[in-house]
Amino acid sequence: MDNIAGSKSTLQWAVQLSVIALVLLWLFPTVGLLVSSFRTADQIATSGWWKAMFPSEQNLVIRAADPDDEGVQVQDGDLWVIEGNLFALDGRSAAELSVWGTSSREIAAYQAGDTADLGDGESLTVMANGDYRLTAPEQMTGRGQRVFLTAVAPPEFTLANYHSMLLDPNNSEGMARAFFNTLTVTIPATVIPILIAAFAAYALAWMDFPGRAILIAIVVGLLVVPLQLALIPLLKFHNNIGIGKGYLGVWLAHTGFGLPLAIYLLRNYMAGLPRDIIENAKVDGASDFQIFTKIILPLSFPALASFAIFQFLWTWNDLLVAKVFLIDASGETTVMTNKIVELLGTRGGNWEILATAAFVSIAMPLAVFFAMQRYLVRGLLAGSVK
Repeated sequence: MDNIAGSKSTLQWAVQLSVIALVLLWLFPTVGLLVSSFRTADQIATSGWWKAMFPSEQNLVIRAADPDDEGVQVQDGDLWVIEGNLFALDGRSAAELSVWGTSSREIAAYQAGDTADLGDGESLTVMANGDYRLTAPEQMTGRGQRVFLTAVAPPEFTLANYHSMLLDPNNSEGMARAFFNTLTVTIPATVIPILIAAFAAYALAWMDFPGRAILIAIVVGLLVVPLQLALIPLLKFHNNIGIGKGYLGVWLAHTGFGLPLAIYLLRNYMAGLPRDIIENAKVDGASDFQIFTKIILPLSFPALASFAIFQFLWTWNDLLVAKVFLIDASGETTVMTNKIVELLGTRGGNWEILATAAFVSIAMPLAVFFAMQRYLVRGLLAGSVK
C-alpha cells in the first residue's frame, strides 16, 4: 500500500518542518531589522528587539537646563534656583528613575529623592519622576549640570531614523542618493540582458544556422567562468575602448555576467514550447520576428519574469561589480551596498542608523519579490509538468 501512486510520502512531515525552519530563518532577522529601525539608540543598547514592546532599564545622560538661558533660574530668598524635569528637557516620555549620579564614575551614587552636594554651596535634588531642583548661593553660569541616571523607560518608537537617512538634506550620510543610484544601476542592468537573451534564446532554439550547436556549447561553458576572474580584464577592456568607470560600464558588466545564464534558461524554456504552433505560424507566412514577438514572448512571460527577478535581486545586492566599475570617490554614484559598508566604518556603533539603512536596502527587493513571486514560481515550474 505504501507504493500506491497518490499516497502521501512518509517524509512529508520532514518537508513541512524544513519549510517552516526556512521561513523562520528568513523571518526572524528580517522582523528584527524592521523593529530595530524604528527604535531609539538607547532602547537598542539596553534590550533586544524581541523586548521592544516592554519597558526597559536604561542608563541615560541628561543635562539640566542651561543657566545662561533667559528666565531659567530665579532667585528664591538667598538662593538662585533652577527647576524642571530631566526627561522633558531631553524630549523623552515620562519614566521612573531609581538611582542617579553627577559623575560617570559613580552613576548610582544617589537614590531618587536624594540631594547631592556639588560644592561651593551648590546642591542638586532629583526625584523619581525626573523633577530636579538645582540651587546655588550665587547666580549660576555655564552649561547645564550633567546628570547620570538609571531609569525604567516605556517602549519608544520613532520615525527619526528614517527621516535622518532618507529626508534630511543636511545628512551627508543619508541613503536617498544611494537609493536612486542603485535604481539607476539596477533597472537598465535588468532590462538589457533580458532583451538580448530573449532574442538569442529564440535564435538558438528555433532558427537553423551554421554553428548553432557550438554557440550553445560556448554559452554553457561561460556559465562556469568565475566572475572574479573576469573583473580586471573586463575593466581593462572598458578603459581601452573609452568606457571607463561609470553607469555605462556597470550596465555592460552586469549584462555580460548575466547573459550566459539568461540565454541558457530562456533557450531551454523556448525549446520546450509546442513545435506545432511555430510551424503553423510559418505556414501562414509569419516571419521569425513576428513569431518571436507575437507568439514566443507572450508564452515565455513566466520564464522572463523569473529571470528578471533573479537579475534584479542580484544586481540590487551587488557590491563587487559596483566597486570595480563605478566611481565612488565623489560619492555621486555610490550604491546602497557600498553606502552601508561606509556606514559600518563611520557609524559602526549606531545600530539604529545601521538597521534603518539595512532595511531601506532590502525594502525594494522584498517589494519586487512579493509583487512577482507568482511569476517566479510559474517560471521555476515551467517545463516540469507536460
